[in-house]
Amino acid sequence: MTALPLTPPPLTNATLDRLPAAIARPTYDRAALSPGIVHIGLGNFHRAHQSWYLHRLMQQGEALDWAILGAGVRPYDAAMRERLIAQDCMTTLIELSPNSTSAEVVGSMIDYLPIEEGNGALTAAMARPEIRIVALTVTEGGYYQDPVNAGFDAAHADIRHDIDNPESPRTAFGAIVAALDLRRKAGTGPFTVQSCDNLQGNGAITRQTILGLARAIDAELAAWIEAKVSFPNSMVDCIVPATGAAEIASAEQLGVSDQAPVTHEPYRQWVIEDDFCAGRPDWDRVGATFTDAVHDYETMKIRILNAGHQVIANAGELLSCTTIAECMTDPDIAGLFHRVQAEEIAPYVAAVPEITPPEYVTLIASRFSNPAIRDTTRRVAFDGSSRHTGFILPILRDALAAEGPVEGIALVEALWARMCAGTREDGSTIAPNDPNWDGLTAAAQAARQDPAAWLAQKGLYGPLADDPRFAEAFAAWLRLIWSAGTRAALRQYHTPG
Repeated sequence: MTALPLTPPPLTNATLDRLPAAIARPTYDRAALSPGIVHIGLGNFHRAHQSWYLHRLMQQGEALDWAILGAGVRPYDAAMRERLIAQDCMTTLIELSPNSTSAEVVGSMIDYLPIEEGNGALTAAMARPEIRIVALTVTEGGYYQDPVNAGFDAAHADIRHDIDNPESPRTAFGAIVAALDLRRKAGTGPFTVQSCDNLQGNGAITRQTILGLARAIDAELAAWIEAKVSFPNSMVDCIVPATGAAEIASAEQLGVSDQAPVTHEPYRQWVIEDDFCAGRPDWDRVGATFTDAVHDYETMKIRILNAGHQVIANAGELLSCTTIAECMTDPDIAGLFHRVQAEEIAPYVAAVPEITPPEYVTLIASRFSNPAIRDTTRRVAFDGSSRHTGFILPILRDALAAEGPVEGIALVEALWARMCAGTREDGSTIAPNDPNWDGLTAAAQAARQDPAAWLAQKGLYGPLADDPRFAEAFAAWLRLIWSAGTRAALRQYHTPG
């Protein structure tokens, strides 16, 4: 076995041939790539998922005119830009199977646009005629939706800024509208706007945000966007933990110095509506699925996987479980997961051609249990105010309408309320973990004496707070959690009688 160098080479175009043979790398000429996609939101998920699918096409000698220009719209994106520019916008992907590790350098991104106030560089790049897709991963809560009615939130301060300052927007959506206006006036035609976030109907939601903003700026522009621009719905799936010192060290142990490596599980899925107004890469040649039935796939994934994460993450945080895999080894948390999935989630999920809901639950339980994936409960529990409203509460509405059981979902919401009080069962402090943390903590503290104080957050629960079946079950669980502890509540639920 060949020994690795003591100091691994930094990841750059010039050092690719110095990497260990076991690390796969681009076989295409990166200097010959030309851009076709601007992707806003260069987090770990994008680099392990969409960027990888494009890279795999390029490895086959295809899609060489579809390279990615990375972009961000927030000041904190500048740090990621600096890291990626230093390594020629490449990323080492480290695949973590339960019993093996492998690595691959992905090179489908060729530049990262400057992060600047007013987003001038971003707008100018999207206005270039060779850009045919603008894609986004900006998190579930980044689409300016009203949390109660899910409509466009035109009153948000960022949106008001963009309406008043359309040529120097603050948001990604404002920059997209500005670029589309430039293309309309120049006669260069539209581009597709492609959401890659975990939102049911993500294309429709993106369309709502773009059109809502455009109508507030220029009705004629909005009409042109409505007629010309495509917003395909899609479903994306791959568990991708956050990167820290351990992941950087893992890359070094494999033989590459990468300041922004990404670890991921050995599973990916991308299901896409084939609605692209200016062409697209043939992602289906490397495993993506084009279908008109995206809704069925995304419902299965969002309700079983994404909601499943929320089912266990708050219990795990309260019981000091560091990772999702550790949660799944806890019999009480795993018991909660399996019973809620079987009785209160899977019944509201339709089968897809490849798999039934119960089979998918089994698959997700296996993926969650992968000990090589150090996906932290803290990361999964982050922004519960978006994730519970987006993933859990729609299931609750369906269950109530069908007069099905809701005890488990009520317990999940009670665990979230207890977690937002800010302490674990062992007395340690839970650091703020939500954009609305202060308000959530105040409501959680008040709910210790009066559970209705939590449900009174109308921006989260709306009329659900008035449904006696849910409200009474929630109150009973929260009182039990505070009086007897999280584990007692979990055991009462998953071992009834």
